[in-house]
Amino acid sequence: MPHWTELAAEKKQRQLKSIPQEWLVSPPPDSTLDVTGFPETCGLLTAREIEITNTSVDVLLKKLACGEWTAIDVTTAFYKRAIVAHQLVNCLTEIFVDRALARAAELDDHFKQTGKVVGPLHGLPVSLKDQICIKGLETTMGYISWIGRYAEKNAVLVDVLIECGAVPFVRTNLPQTVMWPESFNNIFGRTTNPYNRSLTPGGSSGGEGALVALKGSPLGVGSDIGGSIRIPSAFCGLYSLRPSYGRVPYCGALNSLEGQDSVHSVFGPMTNSVGGVKAFMKAVVNAKPWLKDPLAVRKKWQEDEYNLADHGSGKDLCFAIMWDDGVVVPHPPIRRSLEITKAALEKAGHKGFSRVTPPLNHTHLAIVVDWKPIKHRLLADTTRNIWNAASAEDYMITTSVTGEPIIATMELDSSNVAAAPFRPKKIGITAYQLWQVQKLRGDIRKEYLDHWEATVSETGTGRPVDAIICPASSYAATPHGKNRYTNYTTVWNALDYPAATFPVTTVDPTLDVKKPRHVFYDDFDKGIYDMYDPETFKNAPICLQLVGRTLEEEAIVKMTEIVDGALAAAK
Repeated sequence: MPHWTELAAEKKQRQLKSIPQEWLVSPPPDSTLDVTGFPETCGLLTAREIEITNTSVDVLLKKLACGEWTAIDVTTAFYKRAIVAHQLVNCLTEIFVDRALARAAELDDHFKQTGKVVGPLHGLPVSLKDQICIKGLETTMGYISWIGRYAEKNAVLVDVLIECGAVPFVRTNLPQTVMWPESFNNIFGRTTNPYNRSLTPGGSSGGEGALVALKGSPLGVGSDIGGSIRIPSAFCGLYSLRPSYGRVPYCGALNSLEGQDSVHSVFGPMTNSVGGVKAFMKAVVNAKPWLKDPLAVRKKWQEDEYNLADHGSGKDLCFAIMWDDGVVVPHPPIRRSLEITKAALEKAGHKGFSRVTPPLNHTHLAIVVDWKPIKHRLLADTTRNIWNAASAEDYMITTSVTGEPIIATMELDSSNVAAAPFRPKKIGITAYQLWQVQKLRGDIRKEYLDHWEATVSETGTGRPVDAIICPASSYAATPHGKNRYTNYTTVWNALDYPAATFPVTTVDPTLDVKKPRHVFYDDFDKGIYDMYDPETFKNAPICLQLVGRTLEEEAIVKMTEIVDGALAAAK
């Protein structure tokens, strides 16, 4: 068998050949950190293609549904912009232009002949993380050992998206093993953040984050087992949703830790508008995925839940703000974004528990309280213990086929480190030990449920808190290799609470100055504090999370729309 480096080089060459030569541009030098403006000034996109790629998902779908724009037009525009994005931030893995355009042409023919759309996502290009199998394409998931393995059938989600009329058109980069909050592997290399290329786009769905941020895709699908949708969305300024287990079908996709069925990985949307999140979720769950995936939950889109039937029909909503998780205090820009959001909600509604008649044009009165986190450190540690029960063995067996090194760090010089294979201290635990960890997690889930229910005494609405608003990370996008703390997202995976991200602002060195702190939770918290220098994080987007209860995706989408509207009105 060829050496792993030769296999990787050959795969990378095939990827280069799949890019249409006429779409190659001269990217700016590496010293240009913010490349978000480049796609529109590089000269490759026409004025109409720029207009198409700047259009939100719901408007795109309307224009496609009335025939104003064709699927070919829209797919071509996004494909060109995706290829430009790739040349800027290295975000793509599989590129299959002819195949995507053939699919778009089929949709246009159907529309021409019938005057009808194929489904609710008719003509919409959708990018997919490199775990989601498409028949006839390789899915490497960042493993050299999986080069040359061509999928014999689509993942269920791909079949569902096709049935809904979508156009799968590119696949995107991730880290080897998908168990990192950054995006680097030995085949495709490192993805960078378009707002500041010295920073990470996050991970593991970092290719999606960077691509969607550059508007090279109107809607991407990421996966999330500990934050892998929300971290890149937060680092790249996107709206996203980590749904509950089983709401979006996973069957037929590749993954690490397959067979670990306690803390499930889930697929969810990443996009530039909250309307895009809604369009994806509504289309996918209404396609009855439970008829194709035995683990998919039998629950269609519930319009009454979207209209907040379980939350006072949206009157007197009570949001709880979690300022920190009791483990790590967030950096100043994160704190400022929480303050901005609280002020926007209080302007839309009213602070504390006082309830004043809202202005006539405003139906949503917001009450804002503080959230007291319980056992977040233990929840996240327990989740990692479940993953680590056999993760080392999983990675070693997978990489043993080619002898490629298991990547041990996401640091910039990881090419040197990669040569020294990752050697875990301990291989796995017994089944009985694993059961004890899973039992502990179950006990904490019950405790957290009771804790949430008990907030009914604080809200003044007769209901417990409607949703939690909290950081998606303790910091904005970090320099490469420095994203070391993911508990702000991982706890919600442990509890199986759906969580959306929404953008608030960007790091501003004049507003986000480093303030002295004298009290720390521990040395790790101090280390995160010491990391902060406003100039390093300059221009990085800041998003927050909105968290609800298990299988409450509809309500989460609606409440995210309400918060987003309050932020827009406050601006």
